[in-house]
Amino acid sequence: MHRVLSLALSLACAAASLAAEVPVPIASRLQLFVDARLVDSFRGTQLRQHPPQPREVVFTFDAPWEGPMSGYVTVMQDGDLFRMYYRGGGETTEEVVCMATSRDGVKWERPNLGLVEFKKSKANNILLRGQRKAYWEAHNFTPFKDTNPAASAESRYKALTLGRHTNSVTGDREKAMLAMHSPDGVHWKHIRAEPVITKGSFDSQNTAFWDANRREYVAYVRDGRKTPDGRSVRSVLRATSKDFLNWTDPVWLDFGDSTLEQFYVNNIAPYPREPSLYLGFPMRFVPERKTVGADARVVDGVSDAVLISSRDGLRFDRTFMEAFLRPGPDPLNWGNAHGNNTPAWGLLAITTNELSLYWNEHYGAPPRMRRGTVRVDGFASVNAPFAGGEFVTKPLTFTGKQLGLNYSTSAVGSVRVELEDASGQPLAGFKLTDCAEIYGDETSRVVSWTGNPDLSRLSGQPVRLRISLKDADLFSLRFQ
Repeated sequence: MHRVLSLALSLACAAASLAAEVPVPIASRLQLFVDARLVDSFRGTQLRQHPPQPREVVFTFDAPWEGPMSGYVTVMQDGDLFRMYYRGGGETTEEVVCMATSRDGVKWERPNLGLVEFKKSKANNILLRGQRKAYWEAHNFTPFKDTNPAASAESRYKALTLGRHTNSVTGDREKAMLAMHSPDGVHWKHIRAEPVITKGSFDSQNTAFWDANRREYVAYVRDGRKTPDGRSVRSVLRATSKDFLNWTDPVWLDFGDSTLEQFYVNNIAPYPREPSLYLGFPMRFVPERKTVGADARVVDGVSDAVLISSRDGLRFDRTFMEAFLRPGPDPLNWGNAHGNNTPAWGLLAITTNELSLYWNEHYGAPPRMRRGTVRVDGFASVNAPFAGGEFVTKPLTFTGKQLGLNYSTSAVGSVRVELEDASGQPLAGFKLTDCAEIYGDETSRVVSWTGNPDLSRLSGQPVRLRISLKDADLFSLRFQ
């Protein structure tokens, strides 16, 4: 009897603990499974990364003003036109900022801008020439289109780029960030001569954007950082600003208890389909590896790219320590590690159900850009094998009338969803056995229970989702 009472008390305490957990408010926001933020428990399932599928080479940096060190690429959609900004030259030639354009994200062309003279001709796609003695504007020029409603017409496009300033304490000339702007993304000038951010090394692609959620500008810049064991690694600082000129002191990103790795670039931005989620695709640098392959070919280090995510832009999740982008079998992508396998900053929605990413290959040979594709919202998933499994979410509250899933199964696979109360008890009418078996491959499938998809009466109430999977991937969900 004592054991029975003890067990009953334990179960009651566990149920009370579950019920007391504060629900996660997700409203009708898109929920990607790039981390375990919503998950309370896994059984026979796991988070799985889905690297981009390599497609065609879309651009080779082989114009006379470009050269072997071309890189630090930004891609963006601007109306019905896609733009690619990049650094040309470097090392053996002067650095310049160039722009290519595309109508489909696959075929890119160099527009004849007629702005900057190169070898006595302005017939080129150069936007800016770097001024090494005073400023380094062309070294890592990374622009964005400003969506701040208060931005003026002459500042519709902005960029942070590398410059110099004099340290007021030591008198030394040090690297700093300069602010530039443009009315059309083509004609650029400094907003002011003085630097806007001075803390950092800045010697790679630094990113900045208007954050509509925070209603401020955010910048991610590079600097050297000491690890707990005394190593020095390249890492990322964040600063914020209300006006793009006056910035907070940069602070280190928080990567939790994961190993601090060498991040050469960060490529962080709000995810376009869900701006409350920040995704980054840092190029991971491994300088200590000096040989590769069976023939022990000598290289200057190796590199790949990883996936990081955040819900607040400061604390970043390292669920996946594995590479998101591997160098692959091409030997020219191993070595020249200061540029190979560096993702471009930006994602392009060329087709309805997939996103295009771009990355540098053959750095120094000359470099080229390859396009890759990822299923829309499909950077990672909750995956179950043929044997099947399930996961249960934490308590959450939502707004909306229906639940939509982005999923994929095999011909024998399936997905089912159960709605439970905060304590984990199935809700009448929404049990697993009430859910119609889902199979196929869709990016927005509405779930129904005994033919009824309507969840209106549960909107705003704490619920848990129990999702059963068999030979399937669940990429994202959304109450809508």
